[in-house]
Amino acid sequence: MLNGRRPRGFTLIELVITVAIVGLLASAALPLASMTIKRAKETELRAALRDIRSAIDAYKDAAEQGRVAVDADASGYPPDLRVLYAGVEDATSPDKKLIYFMRQLPRDPFFPDGTAPAEETWGLRSYASPPADPQPGSDVFDVHSLSTEKGLNGVAYRDW
Repeated sequence: MLNGRRPRGFTLIELVITVAIVGLLASAALPLASMTIKRAKETELRAALRDIRSAIDAYKDAAEQGRVAVDADASGYPPDLRVLYAGVEDATSPDKKLIYFMRQLPRDPFFPDGTAPAEETWGLRSYASPPADPQPGSDVFDVHSLSTEKGLNGVAYRDW
């Protein structure tokens, strides 16, 4: 002690206790942060599925109205996801205008490869495919996530 006063600064024990408290708080916040990120991805997945399914239904409606040319033996659903945003010729338009059902195809937020094209991030189900075992085919009746993870609600993303 200098002149009867205690020197300024922290002791080693005070620093160790402070670091331990900060570490404890950080370890408690980490699961909360990862759950928040997962919840945001789930919201994005729900919106993407809703948008794609609405576009598929709009294509089907346009086919039934005769605006999209389809073969007589075809289901009337789009042949692939690309036509939803690339456009298809309007059969009722004399100047061959295109009908667009989406501006762009959203990606599956749970698909691990960020460089893959958006069309490859989705699992496809054709009209002829059974609901319990969705398989691709000559058309796109529905889409699903290719993720093997389960959501916060306990249901696999593939079944959303």
